[in-house]
Amino acid sequence: MFGQTKLLRLVQPQQQQSCGMATLKAISIRLKSVKNIQKITQSMKMVSAAKYARAERELRQARPYGEGSQQFYEKSEVAPLEDAKPEKLLIAVTSDRGLCGAVHTTVSRAIRNELNEDSENTKVICVGDKSRAILQRLYGKNIIMVANEVGRKPPTFKDASKIAQETSKHNFTTGKIVYNRFKSVVSYTTSEIPLFSVAAIEAAPKLGVYDSLDSEVIQSYIEFSLASLLYYAMKEGACSEQSSRMTAMDNASKNAGEMIDKLTLTFNRTRQAVITRELIEIISGASAL
Repeated sequence: MFGQTKLLRLVQPQQQQSCGMATLKAISIRLKSVKNIQKITQSMKMVSAAKYARAERELRQARPYGEGSQQFYEKSEVAPLEDAKPEKLLIAVTSDRGLCGAVHTTVSRAIRNELNEDSENTKVICVGDKSRAILQRLYGKNIIMVANEVGRKPPTFKDASKIAQETSKHNFTTGKIVYNRFKSVVSYTTSEIPLFSVAAIEAAPKLGVYDSLDSEVIQSYIEFSLASLLYYAMKEGACSEQSSRMTAMDNASKNAGEMIDKLTLTFNRTRQAVITRELIEIISGASAL
């Protein structure tokens, strides 16, 4: 009877010790994983900061393109034709890359709200795979074109011209370019730029302010203005994306730092408990002998 009791006393501490060592190993593995994640997020933050500085410089140069094209429509008082067939075109300006907060989600949500109102007469052009991935599940039949490889390099006027050339092949009476307008490092707003057909521009009441405008000149200007507006929207979106990614990676690094502190505290407490338990086992074994 005494031998059985002694055997039980020896087996139980060994099980507790192995359990404690397993817990220490699991915490150590998780702690190492979180530290590696923090290194990655810090590196991504530094890369995004460099890209954001470049994107902000290029945005200042691109804004006159978009603002000048919009002033032409405003001063001419261009409006959609009321008796025209309702054919709407929506252009979602996003990119192919993620880990940048809700930049792509806000644009896709605005497009989705438009599609909820009238999906039969609405076509969508996705600039970037992120908007396509969000919209294609419910409104895949409305997507007529997708521009890939957006976001890896800064957008150029040549890229916007290619998209504008493909866009001009589709007929529409009204349209919108939905993009993120950059405000500050931590702020951006989802904005819209209206698009009009050739017939709507020719019927503008104050088009006579501009001299020497015939149908050929108007068509040429519409093609150029569409490329300018897309270039402007892509530059605004790129700057908003980089600033949002920089902020997101900064927050991720801070969260990883807090998790590292908690895991380190848990690891030290668990290790101290294992050491204390081993001392108790040694003292209990010595006193039993």
